[in-house]
Amino acid sequence: MAAAATARAAAVPKFELNEITVDQIQAGLKSRRFTAKSLAAKYLARIRSVNKVVNAVIEVNPDAVAIASALDAEYRAKGPRGPMHGVPVLIKDNIDTHDRMRTSAGSLALAESVAPRDAFVVERLRAAGAVILGKTNLSEWANFRSTHSVSGWSGRGGQTRLPYVLDRNPSGSSSGSGAAVAANLCAVAVGTETDGSVISPSSMCSLVGIKPTVGLVSRSGIIPISHTQDTAGPMARTVRDAAILLSAMTGVDPRDPATREGKVRDYTDSLDAKGLRGARIGVARKFAGNNAAGDKIFDESIAELKRQGAEVVDPADLTTYDQYREAEFEVLLYEFKADLSAYLSGLPASVPVRSLADVIAFNERHRDREMPYFAQEIMLQAQEKGPLTEQKYLDALAKCRKLTRDDGIDATLSTHRLDAIVAPTSAPAWPIDWVLGDRGVPDCTSPAAIAGYPHITVPAGFVMGLPVGLSFFGAAWSEPVLLKLAYAYEQATKARRPPSFVPSVEAW
Repeated sequence: MAAAATARAAAVPKFELNEITVDQIQAGLKSRRFTAKSLAAKYLARIRSVNKVVNAVIEVNPDAVAIASALDAEYRAKGPRGPMHGVPVLIKDNIDTHDRMRTSAGSLALAESVAPRDAFVVERLRAAGAVILGKTNLSEWANFRSTHSVSGWSGRGGQTRLPYVLDRNPSGSSSGSGAAVAANLCAVAVGTETDGSVISPSSMCSLVGIKPTVGLVSRSGIIPISHTQDTAGPMARTVRDAAILLSAMTGVDPRDPATREGKVRDYTDSLDAKGLRGARIGVARKFAGNNAAGDKIFDESIAELKRQGAEVVDPADLTTYDQYREAEFEVLLYEFKADLSAYLSGLPASVPVRSLADVIAFNERHRDREMPYFAQEIMLQAQEKGPLTEQKYLDALAKCRKLTRDDGIDATLSTHRLDAIVAPTSAPAWPIDWVLGDRGVPDCTSPAAIAGYPHITVPAGFVMGLPVGLSFFGAAWSEPVLLKLAYAYEQATKARRPPSFVPSVEAW
């Protein structure tokens, strides 16, 4: 970066824990270099100093230091619970916590909502010894409100900014989780995805993001869009950290029947620096061609896969490419109305909204604060839908599964005898625009998201200071394979670098 750019970068203080890994945290706890309490305090101070620049954290946990102190006492008495003991974590503000924090999905309608119990994912994190530092900002209602939305903006939290170039959008809806990890406001974070909301902000923020197979991670206690596509997922600075966090998040949840098929395991067992040797990988070439500089990085990534011993089939495109979007939107409209209303109806009586219709009415009553930049066209469309027994919904769901599973990812893997498919995750981040809304950029998230299949993105490089990622996706429950491939690629390239908080692309 040029000296002039450095002079114009935001004033962000140096941080002694910058880019620290989960393994390094455990080593520091063991050597007594620091304690869980001192870690929590250092990260909370970091949030106070840096969050005013990126606006990634919507609320801090007032009990974080006390929780960390109790974990220190347990560590001295019994030793660590596991690799997540004392690790500071931020979670997206659509994931329930039954504590002194709110769970709002960024909406003023839920600004005072205290969940009646922890989400299962939160239960698992607490059991693993993680210290939940706070909640991250997001695209309000997980970006399923308006056709002209501004990603990373919520009525409760305002606008999150990309730590690399501050006038750029970190993408949504897990924008705050992505920006927080990138800016070193936590060790790791949890996001959620329906279509792209873990993978896209991870790519924009030079992170590793894992969108698991739907059912590997419980959805209970997460404010929903779609029970067929929603999942929580890890966001981290390294593949190993993401694998450690994923291992802590999984488990069979009686409240979510889909988790009965999940594979509970230590996902770090899959990591192999030589994991690309002999792998057969297909290139979804149709997802390229949207940014010349990004395409060059993608081609360099393909060359690196070959150097590391992979057999590359190029192209190996999905024959159903881009045929599923209309059906997907139809499914999401139906499921959003049903699933959101079911969630809201289970909240305490003090919460002012009990259904999607109530949310729409609340937004109209508070238009000046909830809709200063964009409206709620998607919510209005969803409200017009009938029950999930309607044939139109059932037909759209069947079409989605056929196009993305049977005739999509599964067919491509089978036809070319592939272990996984790679694609450029996304073009670089677009400017924040409150007048016209998101410009959006092409990405490769939809096939795996609609199918409910796993998807991992890994940092691949930079275009004028803006990160881009490389995606690996494959068959249901193939997380171990994808992690092995992604880790080998990461170890060969080491493409991530921390942000410099420059104000605009022109500063580079």
